[in-house]
Amino acid sequence: MPSQQEPTRIIVRVRPGARKNEVLGFLEDVLRVKIAAPPVEGKANRELIVFLSEVLGIRKSDITIEKGETAKRKVVGIIGVTQSQIMERVAARSAARAPKLL
Repeated sequence: MPSQQEPTRIIVRVRPGARKNEVLGFLEDVLRVKIAAPPVEGKANRELIVFLSEVLGIRKSDITIEKGETAKRKVVGIIGVTQSQIMERVAARSAARAPKLL
C-alpha cells in the first residue's frame, strides 16, 4: 500500500563522475553530493538514490527525484524523515569524512 505521507523535499546539487560517492554537506540550503556514476542513461540518478538511502538510513523506495532528472540540480522527495533529521544525518556523515586536524 503506498504511503500517504507528504515527502520532505530538498534540493540536491549532484557532481557525477567523481572518484567516489561523497556528501559535501549543505551550502545555502542545497545538499551538495559527489556521485561516482557517470551521467549516462540515468546511472548517476540511480546511484544518487542508493547513496542517499545509505546516508539517511532509509529505503531506496522512499526517495524519488521529483524534478531535474537530467540536471545537476534536482528536487528530491524523501518519505519518512523530517528536514531536521536529514540535516542531522548529513552533518554526521560529513563530519565523519572530514579530515582530522592536528
